[in-house]
Amino acid sequence: MIQVKGYAAQSATSVLAPFSFQRREVGPTDILIDIEYCGICHSDIHQARNEWGGSLFPMVPGHEIVGKVKQIGNKVRQFKVGDKAGVGCFVDSCRSCPSCKENEEQYCEGHLVTTYNNVEKDGKTPTYGGYSNQIVIDEDYALKISSKLPLETIAPLLCAGITTYSPLRHWNAERGKRVGIVGLGGLGHMGVKLAAAMGAEVTVLSHSPHKEADARRLGAQHFVATQKTAIAEVFANHFDLILDTVSAPHDLNTYLSTVKKDGTMVLLGVPPDSTQLSAFPLILKRRRLAGSLIGGIKETQEMLDFCAEKNIGSDVEVISAQEINTAYERTVKGDVKYRFVIDCKTF
Repeated sequence: MIQVKGYAAQSATSVLAPFSFQRREVGPTDILIDIEYCGICHSDIHQARNEWGGSLFPMVPGHEIVGKVKQIGNKVRQFKVGDKAGVGCFVDSCRSCPSCKENEEQYCEGHLVTTYNNVEKDGKTPTYGGYSNQIVIDEDYALKISSKLPLETIAPLLCAGITTYSPLRHWNAERGKRVGIVGLGGLGHMGVKLAAAMGAEVTVLSHSPHKEADARRLGAQHFVATQKTAIAEVFANHFDLILDTVSAPHDLNTYLSTVKKDGTMVLLGVPPDSTQLSAFPLILKRRRLAGSLIGGIKETQEMLDFCAEKNIGSDVEVISAQEINTAYERTVKGDVKYRFVIDCKTF
């Protein structure tokens, strides 16, 4: 077994602290990655604090992982020692269900093995995430990382990037389309960058007026301070597509009324409580309310290649491992532009 250093939560009420554990030995199709950077996703906080229920402890969070390949198995064909590689939100799947066969492993109908807070397909071995210095993964579930961008800016693309890229591609964000991004945080700022790079006309809808300059810098043509604007009236039937990235309680009906006939609003954020939804905004204009979950390996690689081509990375603040708990509190307060990334060389 491979001895690894990381940070873990021992319970839902404990802070994250140094934790030593073991990874499996490198198998024939595995690669061993020396982790250099790992992003902090808000879902890490939800799960470390058991806010969604079902958390497994001890928990080593982290699913925005980038680093360098240190060792490969004797049957590995896609990577060589020294390559840059990434790991996203899952590390295995059943490989045989319709979703897996369609390269949409994120919707696996068998056993999707998430990068942490889960168990391997043997049903007992816990998965530990990227708040650590090494990880072993089957090459089919690893991503190839370009050298065109700083590595720390690529890490959040493995979650925040693909979470916004996938619905933008699925619902055809392109030149001539009006795309609204609700919320300008870790997800929202990537949604703006990607939608703008695809040629769409991008509007940010935010309750924080002070974010206008950032929204425009990131690529938005328009900014709406939702606390000051009657958006249901001013933007009635306006957007072809809305990405709702907000995880705080808010009124979906108001935003739905800004969607065109046959347009789509996609939920990406997860508010803590159920939201009251009226049927009329959907019925009156044949609007769609949808959800979307990250992307499969093929689409995630496509996203990474697109970002390398378009020079798109995440806006990050790099921290040491010893600053993780402070970063959690700042993330909850929205005090980050726009993603914390852990320097995993500090473990």
